[in-house]
Amino acid sequence: MADASVGIAAAERFRAFLRERRLPVTQQRLAIADVLLGAPAHLSAEDVAAVLAKQGQNVGLATVYRTLDLLVSSGLAEERDFGEGFKRFEPKRDLPNHYHLTCTICGTVIEFFDDRIPDIIRRTAAARGFVPSRHRLLVHGTCRACRRTPSVLDRRTL
Repeated sequence: MADASVGIAAAERFRAFLRERRLPVTQQRLAIADVLLGAPAHLSAEDVAAVLAKQGQNVGLATVYRTLDLLVSSGLAEERDFGEGFKRFEPKRDLPNHYHLTCTICGTVIEFFDDRIPDIIRRTAAARGFVPSRHRLLVHGTCRACRRTPSVLDRRTL
């Protein structure tokens, strides 16, 4: 895990969540939580299963999906839809609302925060008599690494 103290606290919160709901606290569920909560990137269920397989742990994909749903329900993880046809998951962190740039070629997701964006949204909504309750910003495009690749066919820009 990136930060062991955060990981231990999150693992204990997940154990408590499972116990409160009278759900089994299994080694597989804890291994899945460990992978996701320590991940530096946004992972799909297949990514989590692949990491576990590399670690020599045999965990079925259905178990991964169910456990990811439990992690989201527990408030420890967030589900993201980047329009790729599958969901990605990230640990819930105490960050301000953040935004995502996603590469349509390789799937890389880059997080960013710009404190001007919430103000732009508030002002735009207020000018139209709208009261926003939440927002999400996702920018699709091509990352630096893929732009350097000569075979990239999708070079469309705004």
